[in-house]
Parts: sequence; C-alpha cells; structure tokens
Amino acid sequence: MNSLTEALSGDVIICCGSGGVGKTTVAAVIGLELARRGQRVVVVTIDPAKRLADALGVTAAPGTKGGLGNEPTRLVLPGTPTTGELWAAMLDPAATFDGLVRQTAPSPERAERILANPFYRNIAGALSGTQEYMAAERLYALHSDPRFDVVVVDTPPSRHALDFLEAPSTLARFLDHPVFKLLMVPARRGLSVLNVAAQPVLRSIGKVVGGAVLADAIAFFQAFDGMEAGFRDRAGAVMALLRSETSRYVLVASPQSDTVDEARFFADRLHQASLRVSALIVNRSTPTFPKPAVPRRKADAALWANLDELESMATAEHEHLAALAGQVDDAPVAWVPLLSDDVHDLDGLELVRALLFGSGVAG
Repeated sequence: MNSLTEALSGDVIICCGSGGVGKTTVAAVIGLELARRGQRVVVVTIDPAKRLADALGVTAAPGTKGGLGNEPTRLVLPGTPTTGELWAAMLDPAATFDGLVRQTAPSPERAERILANPFYRNIAGALSGTQEYMAAERLYALHSDPRFDVVVVDTPPSRHALDFLEAPSTLARFLDHPVFKLLMVPARRGLSVLNVAAQPVLRSIGKVVGGAVLADAIAFFQAFDGMEAGFRDRAGAVMALLRSETSRYVLVASPQSDTVDEARFFADRLHQASLRVSALIVNRSTPTFPKPAVPRRKADAALWANLDELESMATAEHEHLAALAGQVDDAPVAWVPLLSDDVHDLDGLELVRALLFGSGVAG
C-alpha cells in the first residue's frame, strides 16, 4: 500500500477545502477507490448544491435534490465487478432532525406530538447551527449503519465547512444553559397554557411573540421534557466520533494562491481542534512529463519551449505548496493533474482514481 492508501484507512473520511478545487470530485473518487478495494462506502454531501450528484452521474428523481436524498442511493460501478459497494446521499437537515426526535423520544406518541408541533416545525430549520449539528448527526448515523464500512463526507465550500466539529458541544452547552432550564420550568411543573399566561415573565413574552406562538412553545417543551439527556448523550457520542482515531481529514487544494491560503486556514482550524490532516490532495495541477529521449532541434523549438514552460509552471506550483505541505507535517501529498474535460460521470471518476491512486492506466 502507498502512503495515501494508508492515510485513508479510517471509518470516517472528511474532505474539506475551499470552493472550486474539486473537493466533491475527490470525495467521490475516494469513495470509488475504497469500493474498488471491496469496502461498502457511502459518500454524503452536506453541501446544498448538487455537485455530488453531478459528479456521480446521478439523474434527478422525484422528491430528491439533484437525484440524491437523505436516504443513501446505491450506485452501479463501471467496469469489472467488485465485492465493494458505493452509495451516495445528500444531507436533509429537517429529515435528520425528525429521525433524531423519533430515536430519542420515549414513545412513538411523544415523537409525533413533537413533530406535529408548529413551534418545532419552525425551529427545526431556523436555529443557528442546526444544519451543522444535523450534518454531524447524519455522519454518526451512517457510521453506525451496518450497511456501510466507511463514510466519506463532502463538506460545504466555505470557511464554515468545519463548524460541525463544534456543533455537538454547542448543543450540549445549550441543554445545560440556564435559559433552556428556565424554558423547561412550565413543563416540569405541569403548568398548562393558562397557568403560564399568569406568570409575569412569560406573559410579557406572550405579548411580544403572540399567544399562539407561546402556546406552541410551551406544548413543545412539555413534550420534550426528559429527552434532553438523550440529546446530550447523542451529542457526546457524535463529538467523540469526530475526534476519534478512526476519523480522517483530507485537505483538498489547487495551486492557485487563494485556494492555498484557504487550505492553510483549514489546516490551522483542524490543529486548533487538536486534529490533524491525514492527507493533502492538490487538484488541477500542471502536469509533468518525462524528458524526451531525442535531441532538441530547431524544427521542434516551439514544442520544446512549451515543454519548458510547463516544467517551469509545475516547479513553481510545488514551491508555492511547500509551506502548506510543511504545515500538514508528515501527511502524504498527492497531485492530480489538470484534465482536458470536467468530471461529470463515473467514467471520469475512474480516470481521476487511476491518476490519484496509480491503479490502472490513466490515459
């Protein structure tokens, strides 16, 4: 095995990097490579754009986002048969939140009370950090799914791509916050909406937000009573998985200055979280060529000049990436050359896989 193969030996592989570097393609290629090795892999994107579906050549289906939904879809691998499996999914925060409620509720009846509550329906997608926590929750659920050996995550192309690393601890702090405990008081005292209306503080809140909204909120917290311990335990388990030895972080960059700066930001962010970059993949780099075994001739001057220019560009790119490579310590650095066409199907992913892992003729 080469060093890149060894670096991707975890149960969870999280691809991060700025937009436009081919991060989604790399995530799909890693999933394809692991499936070729005989593993059952699911690639999940928490990016709301449909780049993963495009890269995998998945066509749109009713009720899905770009052909993918919260429930993984199995893909047919091109070429020779393999014992591995490749699946793909796109995060649906609302569906994930609903699933977490059903799992944590003490009974199906309690879960349905919460899911049907208008206050819950409003906060499920509006609370700050909901998408980040649901991304971490979905990752944990897929990791626990016996259908899969490995989960590959394609994060959003932004500086907030790694916010889900802190989301579980943020939720745990909220559940222990005095404000949350204050909101739970009416439920734990068995107060009805009419009883609460007589409470000075909540009566003032009702005047601001409206009586119907306050009634829905009280009903929600009454239904939620006793479930916070389950949410807290789940958040702790998710947090432990993200920081475990089985999780790998793959940093994707390109030779451009802005993307290198962003990659250095991501590497620093991981370091601050006491995590390390497992591998650095430089995509869309200038290709290198072996020296021709023929003497230079005047008739071929233009061709030789072109080759010299390409060599100069490749050398400059490697020098430009040297600081980033040093920042990720001993993580393997893999270079993928710029291709003549965009990758938009499984055949294109196979080509990148051959270039990245050296398994097969690149063409």
